[in-house]
Amino acid sequence: MGHDAATVAQNSKRPIGKGCKMKDWLWMKAADLGQGIAAGQIDPVALTRTYLEAIDGHEHRDRIYARVTHDRALAEAEAAAERARLGIRRHALDGVPISWKDLFDTAGTATEAGTALLKGHVPQEDARVLRNATQAGLVCLGKTHMSELAFSGIGINPVTGTPPNVHDAALAPGGSSSGAAASVAFGLAPAGIGSDTGGSVRIPSAWNDLVGFKTTSGRISLDGVHPLCRRFDTVGPLARSVRDATLLISALEGQGAPDLKGASPKGLRLAVLRNVAFDDIRPEPAAAFDEAAARLKEAGAILTELTVPALDEAMPLSALLFASEGYGIWKELIESAPDKMFPQILERFRSGAQVSAPDYIAGWEKLGALRAQWQAATAGFDAVLCPTGPNLPPDVERMLSDDDYYIRENLLALRNTRIGNLMGLPAVTLPTGHAGCGLMLMGQPMREEALARVAHAAEGVVLPAT
Repeated sequence: MGHDAATVAQNSKRPIGKGCKMKDWLWMKAADLGQGIAAGQIDPVALTRTYLEAIDGHEHRDRIYARVTHDRALAEAEAAAERARLGIRRHALDGVPISWKDLFDTAGTATEAGTALLKGHVPQEDARVLRNATQAGLVCLGKTHMSELAFSGIGINPVTGTPPNVHDAALAPGGSSSGAAASVAFGLAPAGIGSDTGGSVRIPSAWNDLVGFKTTSGRISLDGVHPLCRRFDTVGPLARSVRDATLLISALEGQGAPDLKGASPKGLRLAVLRNVAFDDIRPEPAAAFDEAAARLKEAGAILTELTVPALDEAMPLSALLFASEGYGIWKELIESAPDKMFPQILERFRSGAQVSAPDYIAGWEKLGALRAQWQAATAGFDAVLCPTGPNLPPDVERMLSDDDYYIRENLLALRNTRIGNLMGLPAVTLPTGHAGCGLMLMGQPMREEALARVAHAAEGVVLPAT
């Protein structure tokens, strides 16, 4: 590890030395907690107890966590503490506790994917990514609430629980990894693991001012992860920094993390995506994006406006491909008890029944050709930029009472993030300093390491440390 206490304190917004109070740990970055453990300044058991006590005493506990795994967390923390004592830590985050979205199988603990249809479902094995993370020494705090069967970008779930937005508990948290975002934003986990099929890591991250990293579909194992659309589903972290996110990805994969040292915005070739991404955008996200882009340009990045006609053709395919696959996977369970579902989610799934098999296959054939056109248009850039979401978090009560408003805001929320899923890209959202407004950077398929360096370089420019 090789980090002394002075270096650790310098790298964190919160101190970890003798003057540090345990409650300060709740707001530290995951990487800094890991460094504190390595430096002998933080005991993994005390750290985990601090988080468990914060969770149990929080006013929104039951809106954020579906289940808290106290016994597992403490047992894993004790093992991490012993490894730290012996100098045989397994990973930079060995001993750091994190939360898990409730669609990752957890052995012996109910995994219900935000739906009453799976109430009481207790898997016998951990999902592979959870096994990998546990092998790396990460501590499982528990399972967080989510949109029902992961099919909403808003995060409202009247069936099992709607987490609060960190800016206003009456606002939607973003989904479907809603509880994962809330667990980090409210200081109840240093990071959370979510999934992203159309924006489910990035929207809740943006709306709660976090970093969210969507990986390329197929990059990280989905074994033991309840699916929505297998050909679009991805696993990704919600965290407080790009560095944290890359370390988490390395733990999920069981591989080393990319080297972020020396990453600089100077000379970066960044494309500003102009078609689709700015349609019907609200003033606040537009202003936040313009400010972030200006800062990157001032820091030496080369920004070029870009229009990709293939994207206009690709966007309508989401209605064809997402709902049809999702309904195909879940139809039998859904129709066994449709009255148990949130009507908005039920209707969205059932819309997939109208898609024929030939149309579905033709849609994927067309999307493959459009992806090739996107690659040709963006190959010369280090990343493609756009606002993460074109709207701000809507009011929950209005969403529940106005069906048209719900549908419009949900689809708009996912519009920009869906670009990365349709084009098969990794993507990162960064906080901009404007509440609920994120900056999204999209990279090249399976090149998460390169995108991480770009995002790390942009992070310090877009949101300077305070």
